[in-house]
Amino acid sequence: MQVEAYLFFNGRCEEALNFYRRAIGAEVGMLMRYKESPEPPPPGKLPPGSENKVMHATVRIGETTVMVSDGDCAGKPDFKSFSMVLAVQDAATADRLFDALAEGGQVQMPLMKTFWSPRFGMVTDRFGLSWMVNVVAPA
Repeated sequence: MQVEAYLFFNGRCEEALNFYRRAIGAEVGMLMRYKESPEPPPPGKLPPGSENKVMHATVRIGETTVMVSDGDCAGKPDFKSFSMVLAVQDAATADRLFDALAEGGQVQMPLMKTFWSPRFGMVTDRFGLSWMVNVVAPA
């Protein structure tokens, strides 16, 4: 069994993909736009002009694949009650990724030493997605 995240950016998916490429080195795998679908969405499901929006894409972040979409293109993404976690090996990487994600976003907890990690912090990015950056403490 596997558990994978599927994130809906409600019309801002391509902007998010470009941001995550630059900020954390995300790599886009498969990407299909609504106009490329073998079956068009039901009439009225999407606002006019949504044919170039992302119907489905896969994104590789480190060793993890995340699925993304523009969903129903209804406006602002609404990510509540969860966080994506970046587990990294060193403080320099944590600093770089945290600062990049914070660009245009909001720091919830600055990177600092905690009882479980030499460096941990929380940030909400410009799309409203919550991230935790955690340096994995040596065993």
